[in-house]
Amino acid sequence: MDLTPWVEAFDASVDRAMAWATDNGGLFFDLVRGTLEGLFDLMVDSLIFVPFWLVAIAFGGIATRSLGWKAGLASAAALAFCRVMGLWTATVETMCLVLISVVLAVIIGVPVGVVAGYSRRLTRILEPMLDLIQTLPPYIYLLPAIAFLGYGPATAIVATFIVAVPPVVRLSAHGFRMTPIEFIELGQATGARPLDAFLKIRVPFALPSVMAGINQSLMMAFGMVVIAGIVGSGGLGETIYGAVRKLDIALSVNAAIAIVILTIIIDRISQSAGNSNGGTR
Repeated sequence: MDLTPWVEAFDASVDRAMAWATDNGGLFFDLVRGTLEGLFDLMVDSLIFVPFWLVAIAFGGIATRSLGWKAGLASAAALAFCRVMGLWTATVETMCLVLISVVLAVIIGVPVGVVAGYSRRLTRILEPMLDLIQTLPPYIYLLPAIAFLGYGPATAIVATFIVAVPPVVRLSAHGFRMTPIEFIELGQATGARPLDAFLKIRVPFALPSVMAGINQSLMMAFGMVVIAGIVGSGGLGETIYGAVRKLDIALSVNAAIAIVILTIIIDRISQSAGNSNGGTR
């Protein structure tokens, strides 16, 4: 059976849908692009304006509070090393891209996960969609983002957000769904109002799972930001892409080291935030 006509018809319908969205949603996409790029530029300019050593000390202080003084000192020194390699601006841009994308993923993913934790039906609807998002090659999300938003940081943020949101939704839903039934029944027996039961029973039990979802979201975002360098997003991803095109091995290695540094620091801090036993040692 020749399926070529069906495939061509499907491709044509997708092209028509994209063309319709581009023609009729121009103002919306311009607003999205302007908002995201404005926020990105504001964050980058603010961090670049601050002396690099002050930013490094600030991250070192956060790491010290969460992981101990040795980790804090290592974090500050590692960020200073990014400056020594001449990649401070790219490092800041990458950090801003990741943080904006993950914050958006949390803002949308956690409420959706909470509702899914209460609703088995919504969970059954969401699971195939989340599976599809997580199994498709990440660069696929760059193509429609380019069509709607053009090249630049906004495209990278949207594509990274799409990749980063599934872990937040999944683990938030899991956390709220796994609240021990005996505690829920205890709250009902003591006359707790639904809001009180949610805030004082479900949220404390679900919080470790939610934080694990945020941590996984951060890791997914770092991987996607590197890929998004091909759309002119700025940051270390674009640095690596440019180095590959010019066969500049030294620059690509330096940028890779900077990404590893940034990823490890934020990963360890976010892991500690989800650990109730965290704190200064």
